[in-house]
Amino acid sequence: MPVPLDEYPLHQVPLSLAHVASTDRNAYDRSYFNAHNRTDELFLITGFGVYPNLGITDAFALLRRGDQQSAVHFSDALGDDRLDQRVGAYRIEVIEPLRSLRLICDDPSLGLSFDLTWEGSFVPVDEPAHVMRIGRKAILDACRFAQVGTWQGTLAIDGDEYAVDPATWVGTRDRSWGIRPVGEAEPAGKPADQDPSLHWLYVPLRFDDFAIVVIVQEQPDGFRILNDATRIWADGRIEQLGWPRVDITYTPGTRHPEHAVIELTTADGPLTLEVDTLLGAHIHVGGGYGGD
Repeated sequence: MPVPLDEYPLHQVPLSLAHVASTDRNAYDRSYFNAHNRTDELFLITGFGVYPNLGITDAFALLRRGDQQSAVHFSDALGDDRLDQRVGAYRIEVIEPLRSLRLICDDPSLGLSFDLTWEGSFVPVDEPAHVMRIGRKAILDACRFAQVGTWQGTLAIDGDEYAVDPATWVGTRDRSWGIRPVGEAEPAGKPADQDPSLHWLYVPLRFDDFAIVVIVQEQPDGFRILNDATRIWADGRIEQLGWPRVDITYTPGTRHPEHAVIELTTADGPLTLEVDTLLGAHIHVGGGYGGD
């Protein structure tokens, strides 16, 4: 049976949009968002996902307030109307594609609820293809775009309500789809002939005049299978920033980063990012201070 999206000229393969081209159980289509008020008081992450070959849709939201974490989860059978991004009390409304979205979790009885509007500060940027193989099998084969922006609305946790002001509330989001390990593991085959672990560095930053997105994915031996650094200007220009060189300082005995120095390259010379935890960054351009 056709689905509502089949009425639109969107098809990429000779299939109804009820189906995806791949029969891989790990096919997915997902959104991720984070939001914080530039302090360590509140930090929200949330997301919505569709898994066509599993027939499932789900969503989550997790808020850290001080040392306490509160989370809600939603899951249901996947319906036919993909334009209705909704599961349980959670939904995403597209106000203006690639620019403005509204996220709602409207069941206060869960302890965590919100009505938040996202506004992209700059155009979203395409990342290079995400591909990772273990042996002969691709366990990751996806595309993704990323964006930085601001939030406005309300956020409530355990009866306490916070006004979310775009002057102080910022965040990042990404949209990705393709194949990525989902849920239960597949049946075992030949033992993997390589270590499946990886080092993942993802640094999206928002400044007044531009955004920077750095993404590095390395195998255990340091070989990079994903390597990109771009600057997005207010007029939509995308500038490549060379091969990122990264030096991260961790809290002793942990994997918690405290400070990072990321060396990039512009057409006019070096550009260095210094990042302290989640709360801020500043830039040195050619050895001189460039802004924050």
